[in-house]
Amino acid sequence: MGMNETLKAISDSARRDILAMLKDGKKSAGEIAEKFNLTGATVSYHLSKLKKADLIVEQKYKNFIYYELNTSVFEEVLTWLYSIGGSKK
Repeated sequence: MGMNETLKAISDSARRDILAMLKDGKKSAGEIAEKFNLTGATVSYHLSKLKKADLIVEQKYKNFIYYELNTSVFEEVLTWLYSIGGSKK
């Protein structure tokens, strides 16, 4: 995971909305798409950007693909953010 890709991925409001949705648990691409006023292709694009940044992982089950948060990447981002925050004196 590259920090630049991660920060680019979360810079888009639709992708942040998808991440917020997934904090409640894994969802299929169809479940994600029905919550947005976007084409299926656009939702797929956003999902691919989130996967490329390792923010989400996918699991295939029969004819469906389910997406869920990759919490380890969020921990890395938070650790990095805290490290640049410095210590308060």
